[in-house]
Amino acid sequence: MPEPGVLEALRGYGGPELRFMEVCGTHTAAVFRHGIRSMISPSLRLISGPGCPVCVTPAAYIDRAVELALTPGVTLATFGDMIKVPGSRVSLDEAKGEGARVMLMYAPGEVLAQARAHPERQYVVAAVGFETTAPVYALTLEQIRREGLRNVRLLTALRRVIPVLRYVCDTDGGIHGFLAPGHVSTVIGADAFRPLARRYGRPFVVAGFGGEDILRALYALLRLARDGRAEVLNAYPAAVRPEGNPAARGCVEKYFASGAAAWRGMGEIPDSGYYLREEYREYDAGGPWWAGAGDFQAEDSEPAGCKCGEVILGRITPPECPLFRGACTPLRARGPCMVSAEGTCGIWYRYAAPRTAAGGGAG
Repeated sequence: MPEPGVLEALRGYGGPELRFMEVCGTHTAAVFRHGIRSMISPSLRLISGPGCPVCVTPAAYIDRAVELALTPGVTLATFGDMIKVPGSRVSLDEAKGEGARVMLMYAPGEVLAQARAHPERQYVVAAVGFETTAPVYALTLEQIRREGLRNVRLLTALRRVIPVLRYVCDTDGGIHGFLAPGHVSTVIGADAFRPLARRYGRPFVVAGFGGEDILRALYALLRLARDGRAEVLNAYPAAVRPEGNPAARGCVEKYFASGAAAWRGMGEIPDSGYYLREEYREYDAGGPWWAGAGDFQAEDSEPAGCKCGEVILGRITPPECPLFRGACTPLRARGPCMVSAEGTCGIWYRYAAPRTAAGGGAG
């Protein structure tokens, strides 16, 4: 159990409503799994943020992946979360029925093994993620170059957390504090959130993923927000250092440069994406549409009735989407938030009772 007084303070808070955003989808899942919403005051509202990389990947990326998978002689390799994400026409899973070659991978190294064994085929790795996974793809590219493999390329949709949190703060003044993502923080460091805290006057607490870890972090957020202290606390010191992991960041910066990128449901956000550097573009499977983030603007729309964009930003809860549990379920997802293990809609579908409302600590 957390330290004495933590649960009592969270349960007993009776002041003005405070809205805390759990940025990371893994935190959202842990909050539900441990029943944390039922332990805290109705005046403390937990809302989900844009920390699911699958959920924020534009439909144009899925379309390009489908196009490649349907190309003769090409195999598209992806993690399982991506396979059911809808593009503007079909998902990768649906494209398999049209003859697409899609390989589920557990690690990019599996793709390299296939590429060595089948030099006659081209392999494209769907490189999707935040700063946590970007070093993995940088190391994969390093291995590709070391071995001189000519039949492996990357289709990248890598995103950066700090720019999207800046966007969230600029567009929504109703968030009083942030449960900062633990996994990403192992790479970028707890200190990366300090400029945001100073600029926007809101606290950030880096948290682990156990129930007690999250309760302690929420207690810290409550105290900081209640006292008006825009500070950054690292409540996950076992894994997160103030400076993060400079070696991992250095590997990423060797192969990738940052630039504007489009986010599903949000449009273009400056400096929020990672792109292969010019000297490594021969390994880029993106195609002409990748040349500028503005090319994504035309596709920035969701299926009729889908509210994934608003869910991603914490403006509504999944039950407030007209498609939730009806036209949109894990078996027939209309939007990406229902597909991923870190997607807010999928998490609510698995853990929240159908009658769950938006109020009283369940927001």
